[in-house]
Amino acid sequence: MDERALLRLMLWLSPAFPTGGFAYSQGLEWAVAAGDVADGASLARWLEDTLAHGQGLADAMLLRAAHRAHDEPARLAELAELAAAAALPRERAEETLAQGGAFLRAARCWPPCPPAGLPLAYPLAVGALAGLHAIAEEAAAAAFLAAQAAALVSAAVRLVPLGQSAGLAVLAGLEPALLALAARSAHIPLADLGGSAWRAEIAAMRHETQATRLFRS
Repeated sequence: MDERALLRLMLWLSPAFPTGGFAYSQGLEWAVAAGDVADGASLARWLEDTLAHGQGLADAMLLRAAHRAHDEPARLAELAELAAAAALPRERAEETLAQGGAFLRAARCWPPCPPAGLPLAYPLAVGALAGLHAIAEEAAAAAFLAAQAAALVSAAVRLVPLGQSAGLAVLAGLEPALLALAARSAHIPLADLGGSAWRAEIAAMRHETQATRLFRS
């Protein structure tokens, strides 16, 4: 991957890119309140399981599918319907669609872009744009997963609370799992899209009625 492609990928997945990712925790806020996540070790276990068996894997699969269909609007529309149907519970659907829309609006500064008006979930938006700019699919999938993990660690630093050093240690420890997950996502057909991270899904549903909330999911 050349320097321009690498620079664009870094910018698009930077915390400074205006997707509103800081406002979401994917149910982690409820997990902290319930005592499932209380320190660095429990955070690492939670993230490794939920990424490998839940939303992380599904998002990587969707990103790859959009990357391969980046110049096929009809196929992207089909993927948009699939991603919307697979995004459960309600807050998760709102999160991925809101971030996808925000990502595409900001990405207009880097033409060409996916078709306007198509409600693409966040991983689809990133995958399609990366494909249009000839950014390697493998690099895009790995970077997206790393950004997702970093956003959740940032949320945990505020919620648990954890120190910055503890959060960085969790991220460093997740590196092998993230790389393995990115590679695995290349070989799973979309017909198998789904997850088995039940506790994370329950956390996301319980968050909808949580009494005190800092995050939108």
